Amino acid sequence: MKVLIVDDDRAMRELIKRIVSDLVDEICECEDGGSALALYANGHLHGGLPDWVLMDIRMRDVDGLTATERIIRSNPEAQILIVTSYNDASLREAAQKAGARGFVLKENLLEIHRWLKPVDA
Repeated sequence: MKVLIVDDDRAMRELIKRIVSDLVDEICECEDGGSALALYANGHLHGGLPDWVLMDIRMRDVDGLTATERIIRSNPEAQILIVTSYNDASLREAAQKAGARGFVLKENLLEIHRWLKPVDA
């Protein structure tokens, strides 16, 4: 499985990498939504699209909700999981409208496993 981590906090990207490392074969990362869009637009990340995108919301340049919406618009099968510090009902609703599959709070990062774990595992 290939995962793209999109977060402007380098330490948070490292923490997420450690948490998902037992589930994934390849991890790519970038620090804002604009970079994620550019990587996704190329149609490949080291040979193919990611199975999951783990997307922060609040980032400079292009925020995570905008990036999610644009990725889903061009790739409706994309699986994007919002990973954020903001536990806000309006943000959850906006993430769902943008096309995110789920919403995980950074205080509960182990929840990412529930989303990434294959159904037959």
